[in-house]
Amino acid sequence: MPLTMAREGEVTSIKRVGGKDEVRRHLENMGFVPGTDVTVVSVNNGNVVVNVKEARVAISREMANKILI
Repeated sequence: MPLTMAREGEVTSIKRVGGKDEVRRHLENMGFVPGTDVTVVSVNNGNVVVNVKEARVAISREMANKILI
């Protein structure tokens, strides 16, 4: 299921990162790598704020839909 389906505060593990090569590379550079734990902090106005690799990152809902957990 996509990251957007996770509840706030829920710790999940990334299974796969989809999308075009450049999008996948961009997400991987931000720390969204398969096997990494992520926690959804909040969902605001279409943006998803997550903790990944001890950093808080805000990504769009569109990008979050490409991250499968």
